[in-house]
Amino acid sequence: MPDKKKKSKKDASQSAEDKSSVGDEKPSKEIKEKKVVSSTFIKSRVITESSDEARDFYNQSRFGSLLEDGKVQLSLLESLFLLEKGKLDILDSRNKKLTFESYLRKAQRLEPNFWIRYCVFKDMRTRGYIVKTALKFGANFRVYDRGVKPGEDHARWIVYPVHESSTLTWHEFSAKNRVAHSTKKRLLIGVVDEENDVTYYEIKWMRP
Repeated sequence: MPDKKKKSKKDASQSAEDKSSVGDEKPSKEIKEKKVVSSTFIKSRVITESSDEARDFYNQSRFGSLLEDGKVQLSLLESLFLLEKGKLDILDSRNKKLTFESYLRKAQRLEPNFWIRYCVFKDMRTRGYIVKTALKFGANFRVYDRGVKPGEDHARWIVYPVHESSTLTWHEFSAKNRVAHSTKKRLLIGVVDEENDVTYYEIKWMRP
C-alpha cells in the first residue's frame, strides 16, 4: 500500500513536468513582424530609408518610385495612407516624428483639395486598386484594375475626386469626357460626402 501511494505521487509529478515542457516548447516557425519604415519629409515629397521593407512598398504594391540609391520616393497621398496604416514613420527636417494631423496640415498647405483627393485615394487603395497620378492626362488619378500593376497593362480609369457640394459646368464636364475618350480610358467621378464616404459615377462617351 505505501508503494502504490509513492508511485502515484511520482506519476503526478511526471505528468506536471510533461505539461510544463509542452508549454515551454517554441513554435517551429516564428512570425516575424515587419518593422515600420522610417522616412523624411523633404519639401513636397517623402523619401524612405533604404531597406527591404521600404522597397516592398514599391515591389509589392507599387507605392512611389524606386530611386537609384534603393530608397523609395512617395507622393504626399501615398505617405499619408501608409502613415495611417501604421507602416510608415515620417520625420520632419528637425528629425521630429509627424503625427497624422501634423502631416495632414503640411500636405494641405502644399496641395489644394488634398483631403478630398485623399478620401478617394484611400478608398481606391483599400479596395485593392493601384492608384497613380494622371497629370499628363489632365486628371487627378489613373487607376489600374485589381491585380494589374503599372507597366503590365494600361490604366482602366482616370478619376476626378470632387466634394458633393462642388459645382461643375457642362463645359468642364465635357472636357473631362474628351480626355477620357482620347486616352482610351473610362471616366470616374469620385464624389466625397460630408462623412468622407465616396460614391463613384462612371461616365461613358456615346455617339447617337
